[in-house]
Amino acid sequence: MKIKRIAIIGGGTAGWLAANHLGLELDSDPEIEITLIESKDVPTIGVGEGTVPYIMNGLKKFGISEADLLLTCDTTFKQGIKFVNWLDPVLHGDNYYYHSFDVPYPSGIDVSGYWMSHHKGPFDDVGIQARVCELGLSPKLKSSGNYEGVLSYAYHFNALKFANLLAKNAKSRFNVSHQYATITSVTKDNYGNITQLKTDEGDTLDFDFYVDCSGFSSILIDKELEVPFVSKSNEILTDTVLVQQMPLKKDEEIKPYTTATAHKAGWIWDIPLTSRRGTGFVYASKYMNEKEAINLYAEYLGVDVDSLSPRKIPMEIGYRKEFWHKNCVALGLAQGFIEPLEATSILVTDFSAELLASNFPRELSDITTFKAEYNKVLTYVWEGVIDFIKLHYCLSDRSDSQFWIDNRDEKIMSDQLIKRLDKFKLRPPRASDFFSSRFDMFDEKNYMYVLYGMKFNTRSRPLSEIEKKQSHKLFESNNSFVKKAKEDLISHKSWLMELQAMVEK
Repeated sequence: MKIKRIAIIGGGTAGWLAANHLGLELDSDPEIEITLIESKDVPTIGVGEGTVPYIMNGLKKFGISEADLLLTCDTTFKQGIKFVNWLDPVLHGDNYYYHSFDVPYPSGIDVSGYWMSHHKGPFDDVGIQARVCELGLSPKLKSSGNYEGVLSYAYHFNALKFANLLAKNAKSRFNVSHQYATITSVTKDNYGNITQLKTDEGDTLDFDFYVDCSGFSSILIDKELEVPFVSKSNEILTDTVLVQQMPLKKDEEIKPYTTATAHKAGWIWDIPLTSRRGTGFVYASKYMNEKEAINLYAEYLGVDVDSLSPRKIPMEIGYRKEFWHKNCVALGLAQGFIEPLEATSILVTDFSAELLASNFPRELSDITTFKAEYNKVLTYVWEGVIDFIKLHYCLSDRSDSQFWIDNRDEKIMSDQLIKRLDKFKLRPPRASDFFSSRFDMFDEKNYMYVLYGMKFNTRSRPLSEIEKKQSHKLFESNNSFVKKAKEDLISHKSWLMELQAMVEK
């Protein structure tokens, strides 16, 4: 039987990303209808407001202009993450490093060996983007085109407004239908495939294929299909987040990066938009109670604790044993969740939706062919992402709480991460260490920024005179590029304000 009617359950970023990816892939078939169903009774989480450059791939394919994104979603540019005090402040003083988006290979040449043995500055100096961020500069020239810049970049945006932008595009460009209904149960056939959705109004809705984007409630994949959840809470110890939006002062600069500041049992995100700051206090409830968390949160924000009224969100870390089961695929929070460090939620959702679209079964009998490989790939993706998040914690030498001490215990690290770290003690990461690079959301370049930002010790090796001279020249070239950037690039806030002023004229 041909699959003609597709239901996406749940809106938000996940649902509308799925709608655009599927709409784009299936647009040429007039028999296929895509319907997104969301409940007015279930609000979206709305805290995934940071991205990585991968997001551009989809936005360009969907036909969404960058100007629309910038002007309608309170969008700012993100050039990376500034990690503050992830090393022990007692030992190192106030400290920070960047995981930026520029490649840590100046002119395509690996200078890590020279940096380890000769260069006295931070590993960020292998590129120029960290210093551009510190200067508060935009990654784009005034004349830069759509989705083009002098430096690599991604975005911060208002998650609810971004979902609305995706919704508008899916409906107008790909004819995706949209309706409101609260799903209460389903009907299944003798093989366990879903055949109908039942609503709280007593209606029945018939579809051939279902995409569960219902968030933490996981209406289809969990409650109806009972696919088990693989918990990773033994590896990633944080389990709670407090969320508070803060006003942006009129004269306040808009930082072109996310700030991730460590505290004694987790970390705080700080995401600048054009209209406000989105902040979140991530912590492990085993090591910190809620009262202490709120007090530390208020202290970070510089507000009186009595004026703080954050939204509390429990986090269950892990993923589904199967992401595609029968005629249902789970995406977004219904698929799994890792705490928000490194903007993994939107990244994995976007990748998963694109992978589904490119492997979408045209007939129900095709599901068996595509399902096993899809589940295999995404299991690999999730395990890799969990390892990368764990990397930030296990490398820290902070000892101000048992939280940080426990994170260094190899008993709660994956075998793959332990083996990689053992190898990286002998030599820097290489592309060959990530043999499924197409499915590694984070590869050797990302690992290098975190490893050496956290002062990881790799055995040095002898360098030839040619390599020394070449590397030295490249570092000097970086310094020249930074000086030129000061002349060519304007401040991040000025770039955004000038775009707004142009539109208002």
